[in-house]
Amino acid sequence: MKITSVRTHILEAKLSQPFAYSRAWYDTRTAMLVEIETDAGLTGWGECYGPARITAAVVQTIAPWLIGEDPLCTDVLWQTVYARLRDHGQKGVVIQGLSGIDIALWDIKGKHFGVPAYQLLGGASRQEVQAYATGLYRRKTGDPLEYLPEEAAGYVAEGFRAVKLKVGFGIAEDATVTRAVREAIGPDVALMVDANHAYDAVAAIRLGRLIERHDIGWFEEPVPPEDIAGYRAVKSALSIPVAGGECEFTRFGFRDLFASHALDIAQPDTCAAGGLTECKKIADMSEAFGIRYNPHVWGTGIAIAASLQLLAVLPSHTPTSLAPLEPMLEFDRTEHPIRQAILKKPIAHANGVVRVPDGPGLGIEIDREALGHFAAR
Repeated sequence: MKITSVRTHILEAKLSQPFAYSRAWYDTRTAMLVEIETDAGLTGWGECYGPARITAAVVQTIAPWLIGEDPLCTDVLWQTVYARLRDHGQKGVVIQGLSGIDIALWDIKGKHFGVPAYQLLGGASRQEVQAYATGLYRRKTGDPLEYLPEEAAGYVAEGFRAVKLKVGFGIAEDATVTRAVREAIGPDVALMVDANHAYDAVAAIRLGRLIERHDIGWFEEPVPPEDIAGYRAVKSALSIPVAGGECEFTRFGFRDLFASHALDIAQPDTCAAGGLTECKKIADMSEAFGIRYNPHVWGTGIAIAASLQLLAVLPSHTPTSLAPLEPMLEFDRTEHPIRQAILKKPIAHANGVVRVPDGPGLGIEIDREALGHFAAR
């Protein structure tokens, strides 16, 4: 079997209303999908996290190197592409482009053997995953002390047992909003916070100490990803677990992060850190260092499906026990017209639990009409 074509699909959709995290406003959702075809009639789908037009250029640059190659040689192809671009792209958009390609190759591999990707990754430890609701962004209008607790309570009413709040809007406001959200969801629902690296270590520690009393599940990206010393300072100063890694890439980047003991929870994005090939290696290394692994997920149904395939094979956070603590799926609840529309069968939750797709490859089918509808002009 040989690869015959590699295509990119840049998709975009305007939002009904903008929303913000700590560093920027969104008024449009975009996606960059990778489609790889073979001479055996099999097609694989992947997705790249990051700026869509730049990752598309990366994939289009790599594409000629893949034509005529065996798509089943996922590790060999990963190493080949990485080596050719090592001088220019050990991190960032080059690895994001490689991630989408790798996911598509795993989709083909699963379809070739007629099994889910998780079966080829080592077998499933679980067939369903507890999800946490990602939302609670800022809006242009309204009082965040009113709409954020109301939104959080809505997720709990849907059955979610964990929610994540965006912080990074000023220490005093963050502390007040965190308290309001905790009161709205009650003591038995996990609450995590995510600053999207809006603070330095001094400010992050100050905020952390103000919100520790609210039983925070983790403090995500408290400081910029380059500030490893800052991560270590925050981790040392707080009882809240520190999470990060969505802006880190490959086993080499995570090796240095883990060796520095800067994190309690690693959050590689499967569509950014190197695809399924590399993220399985990062997960194995994470276990060796005793660091929990919860993948970052921010994309379409392809990103969700790829993350679920990996989550199926991840070990429990805790050693073997009668009450293991399992990794969770990040389930984006913000407006994203493309997310489920590109799938013939959407990936849904039931009371905050998402089943791992068990069809061949990623276990999903793509709706080509939706691709045309959302194609960037």
